[in-house]
Amino acid sequence: MPGLEDLYREIILDHYRSPRNRGELPPPAVRTEGHNPLCGDEIQVYLAVQNGFVSDVKISGQGCSISQSSASMMSAAVKGKPIAEVRSIVRCFKSMMTIEEDSETEAQDEKVKLGDLEALQGVVKFPVRIKCATLAWNTLLQGLDEATA
Repeated sequence: MPGLEDLYREIILDHYRSPRNRGELPPPAVRTEGHNPLCGDEIQVYLAVQNGFVSDVKISGQGCSISQSSASMMSAAVKGKPIAEVRSIVRCFKSMMTIEEDSETEAQDEKVKLGDLEALQGVVKFPVRIKCATLAWNTLLQGLDEATA
């Protein structure tokens, strides 16, 4: 479906050219860093959690269009959501990227709609790029673990 691939490509490029939630959050926000040494991608995730919700999220860093677009799309997808829903979104996204997850959680995650995040599904055709697409997501999980510890 060339039309759909073009649309997905445009979504990815839009997030790369005009990243959402770019910047930093001051303490007491949690700051986590992720690096992909294979291609040099770097991401910082700033996370504010209040009353069980991701009240704010900011991203910074540098890297390829896949890593930076994925970070932008991730920040837009999780901002303002309850932590449990954020974890479900992460599981669904990583599952879409063919990273195996716990089968017990799949049933509860079926309700999650990924929307624009599905634009990154084509990355699975290029296994070396999966780490680029999941870098921000793994960094987000680190931040959630720190914020809820």
